[in-house]
Amino acid sequence: MSKDDKLATQIVSVGREKKFTKGIINPPVFRASTVVFDTMDEMRFAIKNKTNGEMFYGRRGTPTHFSFQQAICELEGGAGTALYPSGAGAISSALLSFLKSGDHLLMVDTAYEPTRDLCNKMLAGFGIETTYYDPMIGAGIRELIRPNTKVLFLESPGSITMEVQDVPTLSRIAHEHDVIVMLDNTWASPINSRPFDMGIDISIQAATKYIVGHSDVMMGTATANEKHWEQLRENSYLMGQTTSPDDVYLAARGLRTLGVRMAQHNKNALKVANWLATRPEVDHIRHPAFDTCPGHEFFKRDFSSGNGLFSFVLKQGDLASVTAFVENMDHFKMGFSWGGFESLILGVFGINNIRTATQWDSSKPLIRLHIGLEDADDLIADLDAAFSRYNAILQK
Repeated sequence: MSKDDKLATQIVSVGREKKFTKGIINPPVFRASTVVFDTMDEMRFAIKNKTNGEMFYGRRGTPTHFSFQQAICELEGGAGTALYPSGAGAISSALLSFLKSGDHLLMVDTAYEPTRDLCNKMLAGFGIETTYYDPMIGAGIRELIRPNTKVLFLESPGSITMEVQDVPTLSRIAHEHDVIVMLDNTWASPINSRPFDMGIDISIQAATKYIVGHSDVMMGTATANEKHWEQLRENSYLMGQTTSPDDVYLAARGLRTLGVRMAQHNKNALKVANWLATRPEVDHIRHPAFDTCPGHEFFKRDFSSGNGLFSFVLKQGDLASVTAFVENMDHFKMGFSWGGFESLILGVFGINNIRTATQWDSSKPLIRLHIGLEDADDLIADLDAAFSRYNAILQK
């Protein structure tokens, strides 16, 4: 593969070196725990090259893992990629690989809820202090950095409320203070932003979502730059992190269609979001491509495209009216996660319960959508019926 290849070509080609594929189109599934050697020289060679794509022990990986790691690493632009059994596992392992008792962590206030729980329940018990910050703080992050601040964690766009952060500014200021910058980059996937060009040290993906793309595998990835790769790799190994080669195979297969799937998700989502913007019940759209979304200007600068996940805010509503909206849908299903081929819907209450540095107007309910690969007109018809149910409750 040439570094000058276009993205669509890269998605198809990365990680398919013959040493991994053995001449087959898709890298085979190598299931292994013990690897046996005929000679001491062979064993010594494997030990010496155990972190360089040589079979050593199953937990270190097999060609199935190595090929997928190389693919993600090349697409994101890092020095190495570690694999985990979930996105949450990738986040926790990345943080624990670089934090110790007495350290200070700066965590974005809009972070994925399990990330906040990790900070409050586990990291705090290890003597690691967390300060939550406004995702739109920009250069103001400088005022929150302490002598013992070790990691600045970003998630852009933010979970649920979709704020887009000024990643280059935050990264630059963090590096002025020798602070490691981590980014939950799941929304962008490996193809819609270049995290290392923006100054990120470690880019984290819930591969469960768009990389797998079919809602049938749990997996996480963390890709590091040259400076931090060895520590991330070795500490993740010491924590026993490993992934099933069967799951890795499915993730690699999903990756090959990521570009075309993401383009269709984005096309459908923009059509639905533009329709929602015309509804009198809607206060505003929280889609990064819309100027009503905080950080829209950063989205235009830092992202090449969008996907299927966004939120919208209603002008009014209560539990009964929002429940009427989200229940009895034909095409949208209620469920957590996103990134699969199917459309999902969540009515979100209690946002202020998972915010400490920012506040949310709780009088205006938020609904999060993941727009799948169905026909967008069918999804719009489904939402139109939902508004009818919603309005009927409000008018009682």
